Amino acid sequence: MRISAHFRLLQSKQKGFTLIELLVAITIVAILAVSVFVALNPAQRLKDAKDARRASDLDSILSAIHQSIVDNKGTYPSNMPAAGTEVQLGTDAAGCTISNSDCTITAAACTDLMTGSQNVSKYLKTMPFDPDTTLGSDAKTGYSVQGDSNGIVTVKACYTDGTTTISVSR
Repeated sequence: MRISAHFRLLQSKQKGFTLIELLVAITIVAILAVSVFVALNPAQRLKDAKDARRASDLDSILSAIHQSIVDNKGTYPSNMPAAGTEVQLGTDAAGCTISNSDCTITAAACTDLMTGSQNVSKYLKTMPFDPDTTLGSDAKTGYSVQGDSNGIVTVKACYTDGTTTISVSR
């Protein structure tokens, strides 16, 4: 009988965790949480997402321009800049110059490809603009367009969060 009383005594003392056990478990969980947070690097993921959005926007704009060219038997949209001239897309008529490492635009007025006798509004519901709302808007999209004498159209993002210029040509 004495063994069962001793066993019950041991069993009643073994309920719950000690303070040291709880502190060790909390410390381990905290270390794991911090290491996962650092490994995921949410700030870098946000930058990568913005650059991916820029690349997607440029593809949409260039596809709309080329669809317009195809549907109009090789004629560029009416508001396309002259060959060799890079112009920011948007509706602002006075303040569209940009000078940074990605774009050097000296044309004061933006070009609005959504208006004019031949435009891309049939292919784009709205003109996309830079995902960083401090850099892009309907008036100044933060994207530029340029054609060359060989019929190659280049659309470029004037701002990036990475180190590579984002542009597409066709």
